Amino acid sequence: MSVGSEIRNKAGRLDHSGRRPASLSGEAIPYFLSTTDALIILLSCLAGGIGYQFFANYPMPDMLPYCTVGLLMSFIHILRMSGSGYYDFPDCAKPRVETAAILVCWFTTGLLLAFFAFLFKIGIDYSRGSFVAAYFLAPVGLVGVRKLTKIMLASAVSRGAIGHHDIVLIGDANEMAALEQQDLLAFFGVAEVNRFTLSQESDPLVRASADVVIFNSITNFVRLSNCREILLALPWSDAERMEFVRDQIKTLPVPARLLPDKRVRSLTSYASSARQRVLAIEIQRAPLSGAERFIKRLMDIFLASLALVFFLPIMALTAVAIKLDGPGPVIFRQNRKGFNGQQFVMFKFRTMTVQENGPNVAQVQRNDPRVTAIGRLLRSASIDELPQLVNVLRGEMSLIGPRPHALAHDDYFEKIVGDYAFRHHVKPGITGWAQCNGARGATPSVEDVSDRVRLDLWYINNWSLWLDIQILVKTFFEVLRKRNAY
Repeated sequence: MSVGSEIRNKAGRLDHSGRRPASLSGEAIPYFLSTTDALIILLSCLAGGIGYQFFANYPMPDMLPYCTVGLLMSFIHILRMSGSGYYDFPDCAKPRVETAAILVCWFTTGLLLAFFAFLFKIGIDYSRGSFVAAYFLAPVGLVGVRKLTKIMLASAVSRGAIGHHDIVLIGDANEMAALEQQDLLAFFGVAEVNRFTLSQESDPLVRASADVVIFNSITNFVRLSNCREILLALPWSDAERMEFVRDQIKTLPVPARLLPDKRVRSLTSYASSARQRVLAIEIQRAPLSGAERFIKRLMDIFLASLALVFFLPIMALTAVAIKLDGPGPVIFRQNRKGFNGQQFVMFKFRTMTVQENGPNVAQVQRNDPRVTAIGRLLRSASIDELPQLVNVLRGEMSLIGPRPHALAHDDYFEKIVGDYAFRHHVKPGITGWAQCNGARGATPSVEDVSDRVRLDLWYINNWSLWLDIQILVKTFFEVLRKRNAY
């Protein structure tokens, strides 16, 4: 079977109609489970209040204080549990019910709330008997529903209804053969994963060459299937291969974890990973979580739409000026690499007499004769970048991120700077941390490229919404300074 056919078979898993079977994304599971816990706590507070008043033969009180306490306790409980990864998929699909963690978190939350109620002399309208009833009723529901959801998730996972095609297992043949089905459920929260077995050749050169071919297939598969995690099953004693694998997967914007090998599991008296929490070593983290990507995307759409409306008159006048300045199109199009190394067409106002978009693209230099008269003005004021607002709305770029380079430059920079590929872990931006710190314009030396990559990687590793806002403000003043703008 050809590599392409293997990738399509793995990625597609098509049914008889030619479509991939529907499956629920694992990213939706935490929201469902946390909402369920909040509902259980709220209902327990209401049931405790109504039940206590009924059996004590008291009149029914106002239910608003009971709802308020229920919502407050659910918020504190969920916040504390989520901090330990309690709601994360695949951990929530593992068979073991975290009874001790649930009870400790719940009872300490109740004690904490009671302490503050006593300290600030609040809660007069809330019956102490009702509080005690809810205090012991809620953990029964939390543990019981947790067990029920684990059974349901295990069943859904075994049917392939949840996350059956978004985890990749890469590793040594012997290590992967030692992973049984209960191990897969404990490690991944799934009954089966997409496996890629590395070469078993004894000759190091032959093995490395074969592994490169395999990783080309893995890269294509991960990008085609939108995989969310990579797991590595390798002997811990083979440091050379682990370093090779780490170097190969760094172009992919997905987290990667190294599983304990057979020897490590035996040293820890490993019997069955389904009965214990097994830790793996994170060797590559995801740059942004699903929630962070969603927030960043919302900001991109909102601000890019406003900017497009605001700058529309300037863009219209620019188009007229370019047309009057000389022959050629108004918009310059060039292929660039975006998120996950996927190519897209980036838009700019044409500022040069040439339109290079191939294997040989010469960088613009100061006083470059190829730059037109109107183009020099547009570049100094960064007006030539405004059409990229359309790229942002199309989802190919972000307002803030590493600046994309021409494909010819990308391929060259990736060879001379080891961590360059990490720039593709987020969407490219119209502006970025590097640009607002003066690292813009041509990159004639390796030091210039390395400096820009260092700033880009700092941004990726320290992303926050506040940082994006800071960069937008700094960019405004950087445009006024016109530093390295030519």
